[in-house]
Amino acid sequence: MNKITVVGAGNVGATVANVLAHKDIVKEIVLLDIKGDVAKGKALDSWQQAPIDYYSTRLVGSEDYADTANSDIVVITAGVPRRPGMSRDDLITTNAKIVVSVTKSILEHSPNPTIIVVSNPLDVMTYAAFKASGLPDTKVFGMAGILDTARYRAFLASALEVSPKDIQAVLMGGHGDTMVPLPRYTTVAGIPVTEMIADADLDAIVERTKKGGGELVKLMGTSAWYAPGAAAAQMVESIIKDEGRIFPVCARLNGEYGLDDIYLGVPVQLGKDGIAKVIELKLNDDEQALLTDSANHVKDVIATFKGMNLI
Repeated sequence: MNKITVVGAGNVGATVANVLAHKDIVKEIVLLDIKGDVAKGKALDSWQQAPIDYYSTRLVGSEDYADTANSDIVVITAGVPRRPGMSRDDLITTNAKIVVSVTKSILEHSPNPTIIVVSNPLDVMTYAAFKASGLPDTKVFGMAGILDTARYRAFLASALEVSPKDIQAVLMGGHGDTMVPLPRYTTVAGIPVTEMIADADLDAIVERTKKGGGELVKLMGTSAWYAPGAAAAQMVESIIKDEGRIFPVCARLNGEYGLDDIYLGVPVQLGKDGIAKVIELKLNDDEQALLTDSANHVKDVIATFKGMNLI
């Protein structure tokens, strides 16, 4: 794979492009934005960083979809960011129109790309991209779980005073307040986290994780970008290298977990063709109930999107 397109040259999109360039695993990255000069400027800035940080990936900025032709992977970050007082659901009216338009425009020039959606509200925007693309659902999915687990792991690392490298975790469900962290599947260097932290402290970390995006919006006045951008770049890397890594991503379910025709955060294996398989964990009754509640919330938002009749 030689060509990646990142749609949206805002904070998140520019970070995806820059982090991915540093991995030095693709020939070209196209940073696309309706503000063409901004995209060109950020791409040029990152290309001028290449001799310093020692990578060969070329970055090009553009406002013309023709420049994205024959992209292997497309990362969609376009849309308005969350601002203080806004929920992810508040974004649907504006961002659904943007994501549908972007997806259709991409497909005019790249017939069979893998599409990774980052735009919020994530679950329904991924569903919108899938419906607009006509691609198999294994090739259209969203970035959320990697970011959510990173926040969870970072909070745990601080509380336990250990390296985040040693913490492994799984979160499922919608991207937002209804996400489902799974302490039973959380370990520190292979040790169950429940053996290393008090239940009350773990519960507090879980709650902070659920509101992790909102915490940053309150602090900065806009959505986060370093961690989301790095998370999307990590997904691209697993696909390009055909690593078969297991990540929680926003994927379409076809009967797994008792759910159908819904995009929701679940663990999957990523390879060169996108989602190689959805991994179905053996959830206990409480975990399944939380996942079902989260799915019901996402279904409500998807219903709002369907009512817009964009496709």
